[in-house]
Amino acid sequence: MKLGIDRLLGERSWRERLRGRRVALLGHPASVNSVGRHTLDALIGLGGIDITAAFGPQHGMRGDKQDNMIESEDEIDPVHGIPIFSLYGQVRRPTPAMLDSFDVLLVDLQDIGTRIYTYLTTLVYFLEAAAQHHKAVWILDRPNPIGRPIEGSFLESGWESFVGAARLPMRHGLTLGELAGWVVAERGLEVELEVITMTDYDPTAAPGCGWPRDELAWVNPSPNASSLNMARCFPGTVLIEGTKLSEGRGTTTPLEVIGAPELDTCRLLQRMDSLKSDWLRGALVRCCVFAPMFHKHAAQRCCGIQIHTDSRHYLHDKFRPYRLVALWLKALRLEMPEALMWQDAPYEYEYERLAIDLISGGTFLREWVDDPAATPEDLDARLLPDEAAWQAQRQAFLLYPS
Repeated sequence: MKLGIDRLLGERSWRERLRGRRVALLGHPASVNSVGRHTLDALIGLGGIDITAAFGPQHGMRGDKQDNMIESEDEIDPVHGIPIFSLYGQVRRPTPAMLDSFDVLLVDLQDIGTRIYTYLTTLVYFLEAAAQHHKAVWILDRPNPIGRPIEGSFLESGWESFVGAARLPMRHGLTLGELAGWVVAERGLEVELEVITMTDYDPTAAPGCGWPRDELAWVNPSPNASSLNMARCFPGTVLIEGTKLSEGRGTTTPLEVIGAPELDTCRLLQRMDSLKSDWLRGALVRCCVFAPMFHKHAAQRCCGIQIHTDSRHYLHDKFRPYRLVALWLKALRLEMPEALMWQDAPYEYEYERLAIDLISGGTFLREWVDDPAATPEDLDARLLPDEAAWQAQRQAFLLYPS
């Protein structure tokens, strides 16, 4: 299998099309080729391509910023001497001055297949700006590590935010290159878009089922995206960022463990099983104890669950992390109806709307959790039509048929 960056480095026909054009790179720590060299270093080291600038998304070009709303500043690259512009600092959209620094933007971002992951938002903002300023955007495509399955409701109109830039379900099942094609078509953007596709990539092939795990090393695309297991869990566990519960930040397994002090987690699992046992299928879910070193409930003993997709219990087509974590929240609400569950602190530059609503793309999930009469079937009645609609809508944009 070859990544988009490996094809650009290895195929002269692609590089010839960049001759005489100023080129910028949008990248992050996981922007590496198949032998682990960072894309910026590889492109400049190759020669023949005029690299004039680089851009870093949330967490920075080098990935040194740990948490949400921790900004990066513009800087000069200490090795190559080119400007590195931050799109998670004073601005989150590229400015006209930034756009003046290049003719073609190369996008080499490792996504993890979830609507709220902000690299997708940065891509959407760049495509819109490129259309307005007549810039070209080339996607150096990479795998969607969580494969083709779809889960979640569409982002509702009026709930757009930095963690919701497009009308997608939580788990969309597309690579970034495929998503770029959909965004351009869906918004009617007039932009020169090229996708340098991967070769020999099968997004359904086991055992990775999206991630060619025997060919590519896992490099954290963000500080807390520490494993393939995290990526698989993330479409569900990210919901916990919108609560007062811990999503495991401050532990060695962030967004793989969830919990809070003094929870009877085994009782919660029993309640979940009685509500909808099917939503527990596809992974090993076990009771656990952890103590975050920082972030929510720092230095406190938290009781919760850990979700494992790294054993024989993992069933790729059965695992539904969004439903699993939603069911956990529902069981918790039924067991502790008076608990203060929802986070009311600012979240990704939103100071009024609740984080859980921004993450889920509307108020429906929170209202479902809080309604003691609402059943799993009620949630399914909302999710299934959107999932079926997206299944049909995305078909025209698939670049890697199985």
